Amino acid sequence: MKTIYLIVSILLLPLLNALAQETLLQGSITDEETGDPIPDVSVYLEPNGSGTTTDGEGRFSLQVRDPLPLTLFISYVGYESRQIRVSETGPLSVRLTRRTEWMEEIVVSASRIEEDILHSPVSIELLGAAAIRSTASIDYFDALQNLKGVDMVTSALTFKQINTRGFNETGNTRFLQLVDGVDNQTPGLGFAVGNLFGVPDLDVAGVELIPGTASALYGPMAFNGVLLVRTKDPFDVQGLSVQTKTGVNHIGEDHTGPRLLQEYALRYATTFRDRLALKATLSTLSGLDWMATNYEDVDAQTPAELRGDDNPSRDALNIYGDEVTLVLPGIGRISRTGYEERDLMEYDVRSMKLAASLVYKINQDTRLGYQYNFGRGTAPYTGSNRFCLNNFQLQQHRIELVGRNLEARIYGILENSQDSYNARALGQLINRTWVQDLDGLVVPANEADAMWFTRYQEAFEGNIAGVSGGNHAVARSFADEGRFLPGSDAFEREKETFIHIDGLSGAGVFSQSRFYHAETLYDFRDVLSLFELQVGGNARLYDMFTNGTLFDDLDQRIRILEGGFFAQGSRELFGDRLKLMLSTRYDKNENFKGRMTPRAAAVLTLGKNHHFRTSFQHGFRNPTVGDQYIRLNAGVITILGGVPENSADLNVYQNSFEIASVDAFGEAFGMAMAGGSTPEEALLANKDLLVKSEVDYIQPEEVRTFEIGYKSLVGGRFLVDANYHLSSYNDFILNTVVMEPESPVLAGDGSIDPAAAGDILNGNIRLYQLYTNASDRVNTQGATLGLSYLFRSGVSVTANGTWAHIDLREADANHIPAFNTPEFRSNLTIQRDAWNHDLGFQLAWRWQDAFDWVGTFNGLRPGRIEAHSWWMHKSATESRPGVPS
Repeated sequence: MKTIYLIVSILLLPLLNALAQETLLQGSITDEETGDPIPDVSVYLEPNGSGTTTDGEGRFSLQVRDPLPLTLFISYVGYESRQIRVSETGPLSVRLTRRTEWMEEIVVSASRIEEDILHSPVSIELLGAAAIRSTASIDYFDALQNLKGVDMVTSALTFKQINTRGFNETGNTRFLQLVDGVDNQTPGLGFAVGNLFGVPDLDVAGVELIPGTASALYGPMAFNGVLLVRTKDPFDVQGLSVQTKTGVNHIGEDHTGPRLLQEYALRYATTFRDRLALKATLSTLSGLDWMATNYEDVDAQTPAELRGDDNPSRDALNIYGDEVTLVLPGIGRISRTGYEERDLMEYDVRSMKLAASLVYKINQDTRLGYQYNFGRGTAPYTGSNRFCLNNFQLQQHRIELVGRNLEARIYGILENSQDSYNARALGQLINRTWVQDLDGLVVPANEADAMWFTRYQEAFEGNIAGVSGGNHAVARSFADEGRFLPGSDAFEREKETFIHIDGLSGAGVFSQSRFYHAETLYDFRDVLSLFELQVGGNARLYDMFTNGTLFDDLDQRIRILEGGFFAQGSRELFGDRLKLMLSTRYDKNENFKGRMTPRAAAVLTLGKNHHFRTSFQHGFRNPTVGDQYIRLNAGVITILGGVPENSADLNVYQNSFEIASVDAFGEAFGMAMAGGSTPEEALLANKDLLVKSEVDYIQPEEVRTFEIGYKSLVGGRFLVDANYHLSSYNDFILNTVVMEPESPVLAGDGSIDPAAAGDILNGNIRLYQLYTNASDRVNTQGATLGLSYLFRSGVSVTANGTWAHIDLREADANHIPAFNTPEFRSNLTIQRDAWNHDLGFQLAWRWQDAFDWVGTFNGLRPGRIEAHSWWMHKSATESRPGVPS
């Protein structure tokens, strides 16, 4: 019913406008050089701000209540803005002149106040409306990869993570993503799921990105960068816009044929009596995601030269269920037969984003608004396991008051994981539903693994009539009798059942968590004349509920309160040639002591075009709720948050092995067995390779960053932007994997207990992924260089390069988070915007060199990503506002 009311309101508002007693202003806007009409030009009135946009033929119509004469403001990207004094109601004919220079852009993210981008005190990247419209990527979010210093980690078509300054992850909790001032993270995951719940291209007015520490102004989440997305103002951009995108993927693949990727979006905005504005957006996306079909044997306890399809203990990367292993006497280590990910995962991705807002203009400078966002999507996610965010829902409610000097907003973020599940756990659970005993009767799930290995051993030893012994393939086939085949009714029935069972007995991931946030910012510019001063603060309450599937909250709710406040002062000296800025912020999470994060910055302007900047920043990040309280049984591994109360009933911090030592022990044991040793001899000879883990409980992480930069706009056409940074990290939050045996790790004399080593071989162990802090200090440094030139024809060429380097110094690589970043990256973009019926195009080329990726999905073992490059091309004409073809 609410949806019906909304639709009726949208349809009636234009009619109510038409019935009002107002003056009608009409006219057309054309290109001064060609005479062609220009669509989508903003035409608005000051001081009341009512406005409209031109249609596909460059015509506009605007009803106003104020008496003539009036001043119309006319602006469009790529053209010089104009002011037209209107003293009569006759039709207007306005010609706009194409801009032949890059004008100085205005940004707000660097200092939380409007300033010229050339005078920004920190490195900042900008993606404007023209660049978004021209991008050759699938959407504006993908186009962020064209910016210098930006990495994009892709888990799925709809799940992409921005990373800057190294230490890349599939879920980046060190990067803040704001849409119109609202944190776009999901409460349970603790980070934004790319643009899955973001904004469609049609409503994006601009994007600003700070690729570095911004904690002093934005709080702990902006530890390694911040992205600010600004949507179009309904008072400035009105009318109906529609956009469609279609593509094809999976061309030439073995597992599927070509599939369509389709996106549809619409935006509608209108005003009523110059005071009230309404905006609504809707977008949908559908397609088939890429399939994870890497079946390489990654079993850590098998020597590399013995791995492969014939390895009895094979652990294929994208097959799940084969992680379950057991050492059979006289036979060796054996793994169960697993299921391929493509039979477990939901690859038909879907995304739906709906937003509606109502804004009331109290006076010329002050607005009161409410916005509701709803998003639902399906996407694979790679963490310690492969998860499917299946029909995952995110809702946002926001109320804000924005004036000349004041910003105040309060919002709530609510998530519902719906049908989300763990694909690896799903494969293991299905594997326990069909196992037969030696008489052909299906055994209970808690006996299935042991019975499967019994069948294997009996068959291999030749104890089964009609089954030849001594053959691993034959023994496996016998053990697999009755196995549910993918696609069968029985397989699909069990799959559907376990997806909807949460907790230890199922694969489902349940979360109905939320957080509530309030913040305010006040600018004293109308009070102080000697210097500028801004102050602000925020408070946030996390209210988590996962019913025991993500957190230990089955019988208790997890609530965490945190907040902070900041102050920033600045002053311009020597005729505005030197700008000095000082900022400081204090943040407190109830589980950790409060921390200060200061920032000092300066911008020096020499001549007209040379702008030098430098800054020093101290940032810190509180562990997320997941870092603190996650307690997820992810099949073969348990992910455990690092606050003491989260593991009070466990012994893993006191009794476990370092995973690297377990790998070394397993490989040495396998080689000894291959050399003719008995299991007992191989165990005793190699047990001392095992190392007891020493893992501390989690604390906040800190970074100190020094930056210098230079930016120049020469002749209005040639833009140069260079930056260098040096960062030092302490107590970096990271994951470490340990293995807990059933027996004590150490014997009475302090040596490794043989019984604990035997537990590893017999599978009497439990893997834990613990959240803790890096014990070593790490330095990183990097530099970026961007060069851009705008030709008189409107064609622009942009080239940039990024260098990123980690200095381990005396640090142990196993005790710090993985850098996961190529040392060198470069981009080249050639583009021309589409103006009316002109041809527009973009050609984008990217390259990055080889590097090692280390993640928890493969037990923190590195995988090589080779150097590669790729290019994208888009050509288009634009015939009416919002409908590129």
